[in-house]
Amino acid sequence: MFRLSNIIKSTFEEEKERTLDGTIAIWNFTNRCNLSCLHCYSKATVDSRDTLSTDEIVKTLDSMVKAGIKFIIFSGGEPLLRKDIFDIAQECKKRGIFTYLSTNGIYIDDKNLDNVVNNFNYVGVSIDGEPDIHDKFRGMKGSYQKSFEAVLKLMGKTEKVGIRFTLTKETVKSLKFIFNLVEKYRIPKLYISHLVYSGRGLENQNMDLSKKDRRRIVNFILDKAFFYYKSKRKTEIVTGNMEQDAIMLLQRFIKNYPDLVEKLYERLVRWGGNSAGVKLVNIDSFGNIKPDPFFPFSLGNIKEREFYEIWNDNNNPILNFLRTKPRPIEGKCKKCVFLNVCNGGSRSRAFSVYGDLSAEDPSCYLSDKEIRSFI
Repeated sequence: MFRLSNIIKSTFEEEKERTLDGTIAIWNFTNRCNLSCLHCYSKATVDSRDTLSTDEIVKTLDSMVKAGIKFIIFSGGEPLLRKDIFDIAQECKKRGIFTYLSTNGIYIDDKNLDNVVNNFNYVGVSIDGEPDIHDKFRGMKGSYQKSFEAVLKLMGKTEKVGIRFTLTKETVKSLKFIFNLVEKYRIPKLYISHLVYSGRGLENQNMDLSKKDRRRIVNFILDKAFFYYKSKRKTEIVTGNMEQDAIMLLQRFIKNYPDLVEKLYERLVRWGGNSAGVKLVNIDSFGNIKPDPFFPFSLGNIKEREFYEIWNDNNNPILNFLRTKPRPIEGKCKKCVFLNVCNGGSRSRAFSVYGDLSAEDPSCYLSDKEIRSFI
């Protein structure tokens, strides 16, 4: 996760940037979902059954706190399909864990609205473009209207709400629409996710952007972030699953704000790039622990071992690889002067294309010239 707006503001105003104090867990509490999204990494379906009981989940929370977990993103499938989801959120809050809800929004209504607002520190609702494009991408006609209605209902109660948008060849046509939506309704946050090849996303790699198009889109996003800062708009822009975006920002500063380059660079190194297996962990709906939701291998299962033991296993070769700084990555990363910024990008994408966790991120859009020198 790259907090683009925050790092621009903190660099210009010489204030402390937002840093992650603790580890984020993305927990897929269910694999049930009322939609059938083309990019779904967990291949969620309406017919799936919940595997983990409430007791098993609550029991794991204490072990997670011991391991330094400070944030849990409630994901799925559609997490609101679990009848105990608010009970789980309350148990998290009792332990001082911040709760984030990632939802399609369709099940948010007047009856549970207060429960959602009171039990989650932040709610992200997936909107993937104009109504027709969103409905096609999400596999349900009329889903856009229901999802966006949820955003407006939430905004009537809290500022801790935002839109989640995934970039693909189809949805990218709606990126300007999404920004217009954010500006018109003053939506507090926009999270833009690059595609990772996993689940249905793995089966549909051809939906991903070309490197040329990705550069163009990232530059457009950067333009928006600078415009929002200079015009004092409060909407925060965050990008995900493409740590190379930070290097594009650095290059923008090298060109336009050379006196601030050193300050920005220091912030980017502290941020550290891809954090899978370091400050990011996933628990899937079956209890498998993975370095990120897209990862091809499990580190262990909470039904068999305590979370703390799995996450702190110094003999696990995958964790040792991911936690080496800088990571020993091959290909173009091996000669890249910015490896300590992006940390090699997505290991899940690398494995899905090359079958090798140590290969370069196949979606990296930086040229050989760019990665060899600051200038």
